[in-house]
Amino acid sequence: MKPVIAIYCESNDVKLAVISKNTATGKPAVLKTASVSHSKSSTSLDKPGGGFRVEEESLDIEGLDESLSSKGELDLSGMNEFSSALSSFNLSKHLFLPALTEPNIYYHLYEGNRPPNPAKLKQEIINDILETKNIVVDKTSIDYVELSDKALLAVFVTENIPCASMINSLARQKGKRGYNIPTIKSSDLSLAYYVAKRKKFFPDDHSLVVYIGKEYSKLIFLQGRRIKHIGTTLDIGTQNLHTYDVYFSKILLEMENGGISSLDNIIVCGEDDSENIILSFYGTFPEANVSRLEFDDLDLSALNDETKEKFSTYSIPVAVAIDYYDELNKEHHGLHILPKYIKEEQKVFQFSWHGYALLPLLFIAAFFITQKVLNNNRTLSELDKEIEAKTTLMRQNQEVLVKIANLEGKIGSFGQTVAILDSAAAGAGVWKKLIKQVSGFCQNSNNLWLSKLSSEGDQVNAEGYSLTRNSLTDFAYSINDAVLQSMLYEELRERSAYRYNLNFKISNQKYQNE
Repeated sequence: MKPVIAIYCESNDVKLAVISKNTATGKPAVLKTASVSHSKSSTSLDKPGGGFRVEEESLDIEGLDESLSSKGELDLSGMNEFSSALSSFNLSKHLFLPALTEPNIYYHLYEGNRPPNPAKLKQEIINDILETKNIVVDKTSIDYVELSDKALLAVFVTENIPCASMINSLARQKGKRGYNIPTIKSSDLSLAYYVAKRKKFFPDDHSLVVYIGKEYSKLIFLQGRRIKHIGTTLDIGTQNLHTYDVYFSKILLEMENGGISSLDNIIVCGEDDSENIILSFYGTFPEANVSRLEFDDLDLSALNDETKEKFSTYSIPVAVAIDYYDELNKEHHGLHILPKYIKEEQKVFQFSWHGYALLPLLFIAAFFITQKVLNNNRTLSELDKEIEAKTTLMRQNQEVLVKIANLEGKIGSFGQTVAILDSAAAGAGVWKKLIKQVSGFCQNSNNLWLSKLSSEGDQVNAEGYSLTRNSLTDFAYSINDAVLQSMLYEELRERSAYRYNLNFKISNQKYQNE
């Protein structure tokens, strides 16, 4: 459980106690107490092993008393003392429990129709308050408890709760937006619960809890363990009390108002639980068992001895903390009040009702948008991969195209080469046949031989020797369209010979296309 800071706002006096659950001993441990007051301002702080008290002059501010009695708000110096008292704690990890008393909290006795549904019953009480007191109460600002006579005591607050405002001011002073306030408690009901838990009264006992403050005091009457009657706030306390007899007259008056004939137990707590007041109550109510409120269920080891002796001063903050812890542990059903505006202030996101109605749509829209973005990102990733593959393929295709272009150039030149080769091959065939023809003629004619055969383009020139003129004539006739250009007589090795020069065109030979 989180540690709690119980704050009791009583007129000009603000008391607080920092309490946590001690896991080792199982007891609630009081870590620190403090009291901040405007009038004759004094601040008493308890630290582990020691404490200190600050006395100041009374504040002279116009209308301060009226403002404080109705609002209970601290001025700047009081806020600084309040903040200093809690400076050693991480307040964001604590729960703040404001405890209110009159006039910041209101009581209403309800004896009307009681429907079994708690929500309907609360609405009936709200309607009764509106009819009898002309006060509009929100359902979050009201709760009720059952009294010993089975009547219902409704407890409610208005929109202005100074104790909560003081906590918010502390948060702003610390640079925070706000602190966690889980509930608001009635100081009277929490004190009555704690006293009944500690004292173990008999069911028919009539008991009186007397809380004595600095300027105001409270009288709470119990029957058994339930509240019988809450007396009006007494404007007497340790700072303005001259005689205890005033208490006794007020007690007798409240006993008459509450229908209480006698008292079996009187428990004294608060600023004054001295032996003198105990003896005075014994003298006035000799049949009653008069005692002070003890706190042996708490771990007070963190406090100094002086604070332990006057620990009854913080009875209400302690009672509020114990009330809250027991409620969390399901030991009893306590009072729970948390006005709507305080709930809204503590929310991280503050929306009106239509804002909350739109929240599901916002989440749905965010879900679909997120899905769409994820799908688009997935599609983009796939397209990027596809583009990368296409780019690689395009580069490969470009390389293939370059190779194809080279091959096309080679193929184009191959045609020319083939044509040249074809023409060369055709010419080679003509020459082959021509030479074969000439060779055959020379073989058959032993008196003629060829010494030179040359060509210029299509024109072929043949030169050689012959021993007879007839052989030359036959040779010329053997070649188609051959022209014997010259025939000169020469001696060749002491023999007569004719040197000839023969021309013809190779293209005119009849075997050129064979």
